[in-house]
Amino acid sequence: MAKKIAMIGAGSIVFCKTLMSDIMATPALADAEFALMSRTESKLRRMEEFGQRMIAENGLPGSVWATLDRREAIRDADFVVVMVQVGGVDAFDLDYKIPLKYGIDQCIADSLGPGGLFRGLRTIPLLVDIAMDMEELAAPGAIMLQYANPMAANCFALGKAADVSFVGLCHGVQTTLDLISRYCGVPKEEITYTCGGINHMDWFLRLEHRGRDLYPTLREVFERPEFYKNEKVRGEVFRHYGYFMTESTGHLSEYVPWFRKNRRALDLYCDEPSFGGESGAYYSWCRTIADYYESHDPLQFESAAIEKRSVEYCSYIMEAVATGRPFRFMGNVRNDGYITNLPQGCCVEVPTFADDAGLHPTVIGDLPPQCAALCSTNINVQALAVEAALNGDTEHIVHAASLDPLSSAVCTLADIREMCSEMLEAQRQWLPQFEGKSIAPKPVISIPRDCTPVDVPLDPALAIGKRFSTLIEQQKS
Repeated sequence: MAKKIAMIGAGSIVFCKTLMSDIMATPALADAEFALMSRTESKLRRMEEFGQRMIAENGLPGSVWATLDRREAIRDADFVVVMVQVGGVDAFDLDYKIPLKYGIDQCIADSLGPGGLFRGLRTIPLLVDIAMDMEELAAPGAIMLQYANPMAANCFALGKAADVSFVGLCHGVQTTLDLISRYCGVPKEEITYTCGGINHMDWFLRLEHRGRDLYPTLREVFERPEFYKNEKVRGEVFRHYGYFMTESTGHLSEYVPWFRKNRRALDLYCDEPSFGGESGAYYSWCRTIADYYESHDPLQFESAAIEKRSVEYCSYIMEAVATGRPFRFMGNVRNDGYITNLPQGCCVEVPTFADDAGLHPTVIGDLPPQCAALCSTNINVQALAVEAALNGDTEHIVHAASLDPLSSAVCTLADIREMCSEMLEAQRQWLPQFEGKSIAPKPVISIPRDCTPVDVPLDPALAIGKRFSTLIEQQKS
């Protein structure tokens, strides 16, 4: 039977076009019905027209139609593809520029850091609403294919608040394999590997070419300046932590405390242009594209010819479900014991199989302890962001930001509270769960110059230490 595919956020013209082309290029899905939905009608109608042109010019039996009604798009859908960006570039502008005032310099700002935190606060309630619509309206066994960032926090929330089959999809593993292939001089399709971790911090636990361990080669090339220069941050973490991960310098520099906390660190590790670490690189790119689309139709002169599929997993998963032929991919799923030294219920990215019985994540077991520890610093932030988003708790916004590795490396707790308050007030139109709520200020406590600390009885062990310190000072004088 023909599959119905709901595309939620179809105003994302380039990405929606790529996924639709992939699906139409798949024989088992050639007769699919595409229900496109977006709140931006002008972009939606452009995508609808182009999709219909793809169907006609390639002689396919499928259909494409568009609606502003999300529930109508989801009704009887077998797959629901989500690629939303709540608030668009206007919200992104605030995600980047307000933290910069407080010294928090972000390159990407969509997954962690203050930008990723507030993108999650905007997105999570919508994803839960979409999941609830699926429970009520979609076909039995329907699967959500979730592409919206912040991927890990979004899927963490879905695993906590929804009861639909879902998987979060990213292309970090596929693109990282391109780099490994070039650096090690072996064909990408001949590399075998096992990955495990969290989205944007997924570790290559096994990396082989025809049974030969590729890690010695990869370690050797990263000691050479011409290779290291391309990926300074990822290369430096690799050198110190022993395992290579999926995320590039621009992204990874925001997830750890070492590379963007001051000018010296930025100049040393984040001096490459664009996504090599440049400040505001992703925001600038999105703003340029959005401004261009205001006066141009990017699809007007785009070829409707369907060619080979992209590296995105979406069409391959649908094909596996439709045909029963298994497909292995890296999926973001709720951690139901798949990585045993990361918290139960968080979002992990692990090898997953799709077939006509659905989705089947696999067990990794323990990550190397240093890798699990670094993932945990991000999971702590995600967990509090999820609590804030689902429960409308403004204090958890501050708690999440204060545990963020980059924010805490740059700001005091008072700075972070003030920044979060400013971001919340600036973004209220996209944050209905916080209506009528604010982040309470904590006034600075002024300490007079002649203030004497209250005399509090000390624990006997501490008292001995204090007397010993006093004795040493007396001997020095």
